[in-house]
Amino acid sequence: MLSPTPLSLLCALLLCLPLAIIFTITTPSSSTPSTRSATSCLQTSAPTSTTGANKSATVRPLSALLPAVKTLKKPHNKNTTAAATDTVSSSSSSSSSPSLSQAATVRGGAAPNETDEDDNSQLLRVNPNPKPPLKKLAFMFLTTTPLPFEPLWELFFNNTPKYLYNIYIHADPSFNYTTPPFRGVFARRVIPSKPTRRHSPTLIAAARRLLSRALLDDASNYMFALLSPSCIPLRSFKSTYRILIKSKKSFIEILKDEPGAYERWAARGEEVMEPEVKFEDFRIGSQFWVLKRKHARIVARDRRLWSKFKLPCLSPDTCYPEEHYFPTLLRKADPQGCVPATLTHVDWRGGYGGHPRTYFEEEVGPEMIRALRKAKPRYGTEGSNASDWSGSVRRRRDPFLFARKFSPTCVGPLMDIANDIIFRD
Repeated sequence: MLSPTPLSLLCALLLCLPLAIIFTITTPSSSTPSTRSATSCLQTSAPTSTTGANKSATVRPLSALLPAVKTLKKPHNKNTTAAATDTVSSSSSSSSSPSLSQAATVRGGAAPNETDEDDNSQLLRVNPNPKPPLKKLAFMFLTTTPLPFEPLWELFFNNTPKYLYNIYIHADPSFNYTTPPFRGVFARRVIPSKPTRRHSPTLIAAARRLLSRALLDDASNYMFALLSPSCIPLRSFKSTYRILIKSKKSFIEILKDEPGAYERWAARGEEVMEPEVKFEDFRIGSQFWVLKRKHARIVARDRRLWSKFKLPCLSPDTCYPEEHYFPTLLRKADPQGCVPATLTHVDWRGGYGGHPRTYFEEEVGPEMIRALRKAKPRYGTEGSNASDWSGSVRRRRDPFLFARKFSPTCVGPLMDIANDIIFRD
């Protein structure tokens, strides 16, 4: 067989060259296994960056690439209310915690069908130690009627920067409101409310509802004052704010061994309160208090003692749960964090049926206001309560900031002396 000559090999190569060119153009380039893997990851994950050409990319979930949410440090201007910086998930805050502007307008109808547990469950996600841009006072009005002293309170809040306070109203929806009941600074400040009545745990539930809403609404709320419709301010907003904001303690009357204490403890039946509330732990005090944020959270989140105090009483004669629950709970939780006195003046001389004395218009005057201001609160340190509190608390002399119980007819005489007496520091 003849060997191929160089000429014949060249001819064969020239014949095969066009076929090789056509095959190369029509066949897609193959990827390496590592390239295919990287391409697949990029199609299903968020883009990633590398610090060097030779470093392999680390694929992270999309949530890891989102910027961290920063806490608002200060309002843009003095008319801007600081956003709530308590850490509440956006889904829960948008669905279960409507803003106050969306709350029920009380006019002959019930509030939205929301349970107290909705608010309390959200409190589990609230940052216990927020760092708000500034401290606010939360004024919480628990009422069954329109506020008779609305003009006086309007004057109290007049010319006060709105970033220093918030107002919340729990208004009994069963009342027949014939006109828009809350105007001015009180407009659209009603929270979803439920009916309340004496000799029942509904007044406790209403106060807890107010605290829950105020806690969730604004992380800047530092002190929480519970007020009745018959309450009036005894000092200017400036003085009230200064006294409360500088305090590191709550103000709540906590009394031990009061007359009839055992009958009140056993109002639901002998030993029904045990073991959660033993008689030696039972306390009595005014239902009107000012709590700091720590204690407001304790009250709003409590389940253990509330499970006992929400039980119905056997007789209304000894059933005043709103005067028992709050002092008993906070005395057990943090007695040293409380000043055992209320800052709301009340006169029990001449009281009847569990109600304190009512002031009428002929009694109102400058001397009356001065006397209420000079009065000394009753501290739980007196008598057998002394062992509960430190000596520094027993030496305190805190000023009354509010007073009750005033007849609605007092509004005229009170307005006459408001600027010259009540609000003059």
